[in-house]
Amino acid sequence: MNTASVSADIVDLAPDARILHTAHDLFYRDGIRATGIDRVIAESGVAKKTFYRYFPSKDALIVAFLDYRHEIWITWFRDALQRHGGTLSALVPALAEWFGADAYRGCAFINSVVEVGGTLPQAMDISRRHKRDMTVAIRALMPASRTAKADAQALALAVDGAIVAAQFADSPADALKALARVVRAVRRGAKSAGE
Repeated sequence: MNTASVSADIVDLAPDARILHTAHDLFYRDGIRATGIDRVIAESGVAKKTFYRYFPSKDALIVAFLDYRHEIWITWFRDALQRHGGTLSALVPALAEWFGADAYRGCAFINSVVEVGGTLPQAMDISRRHKRDMTVAIRALMPASRTAKADAQALALAVDGAIVAAQFADSPADALKALARVVRAVRRGAKSAGE
């Protein structure tokens, strides 16, 4: 997965898109608070006046970044799940793609909540929506059952744990193995309940 560096060539983009793509890469790689507006302006190649025409504040840019990140990540996630078979067995190899990317720096939404969640309510709202949509995508991998919703929520929580573990581990292998174990347990539980 290469959602961490989507702006390989921003020269041909409109100024607002150049700003957003640049901010995406910098915010995801270096962190929101560590990335100043002057750096975004310089690296996107726009004038300060142009920047503020599109984004009146850093908070507005953060919200746009999170909305943009959500769209590209959830589209990638759904596609990856289908590429890997469209069942619960797809969860681990799909995440392995992302965890193995050179630019992997964890979940932009978990990171954003830690950095700005207390001061930017919109960041919390977008992050909640992102996690709901991720859970819905996981739920879509499962057959209908009376426990499917709760199982999908448990798996989403396990995915978040694997994301965090892969972020600070030397290798994502252990996080993926642990997630695979949770997936197997959920599948066994659904079968033993007669579903």
